[in-house]
Amino acid sequence: MHPMLNMAVKAARNAGNIIMRHMDRLERLTVETKGLKDYVSEVDRMAENEIIRVLRAAYPYHGFLGEESGAQAGDDYVWIIDPLDGTTNFLHGFPHFGVSIALKYKDRLEQAVVFDPSRSELFTASRGGGAQLNDRRIRVSRITELEYALLGAGFPFRSHDHMDAWIGTLKEFMLSTSGIRRPGSASLDLAYVACGRYEGFWEIGLSPWDMAAGALIVQEAGGLVTDFAGNHGYLESGNILAGNPKIHAEMLRRIQPHLTEDLRR
Repeated sequence: MHPMLNMAVKAARNAGNIIMRHMDRLERLTVETKGLKDYVSEVDRMAENEIIRVLRAAYPYHGFLGEESGAQAGDDYVWIIDPLDGTTNFLHGFPHFGVSIALKYKDRLEQAVVFDPSRSELFTASRGGGAQLNDRRIRVSRITELEYALLGAGFPFRSHDHMDAWIGTLKEFMLSTSGIRRPGSASLDLAYVACGRYEGFWEIGLSPWDMAAGALIVQEAGGLVTDFAGNHGYLESGNILAGNPKIHAEMLRRIQPHLTEDLRR
């Protein structure tokens, strides 16, 4: 394992331990509202602080982009962190949430960890080194026909600006696939594409920390990740489409009629 990935795994596991220690005391947690249907708990902050502590001790000159602490300047390396992806699930005791850590060097994602502490599932990837689930090599699904595909999705819950486009794409895929799932953690959704549990995934309006790690894991597992224009600007636009190569191409084709000009950029 690459030394930087190894350190990210240590940070993710430490954060996961913090999260799981608080699962039986949810009613006593301090919770704040950041925006529409967007919450942060003291556990989010504790987990992020622990991740940054571990990584900064090893790499004091690196930068950070955390969901809770924002951007912290450094050199050409930037750690992109979501300490608890699926906070709403966690706060309701719904056991589907993860820790997401990615390392970006200049303009390229280089290392990625998505850790599901409730299932002890650790998804990792290094650029050029493939993707793993608990040290076992993973690949995207071999299903090539959309009618047999199971897709993951995310609702545009922070903003309703693109609701008509979202409903159009949802209807399109409900009618043309085996089914749609929306568990509520984009990083895990992407990891599920990487290991073949889903054939594809799409979501509107994500933040970089929601998808950076998962995107690299999908790519290293043989999948494709783009924005809705088929380009690589998903971290900037927040709109992401991921899947195995055949399903990705078909999903990209089918969503086009439902998109506004803003979503095609």
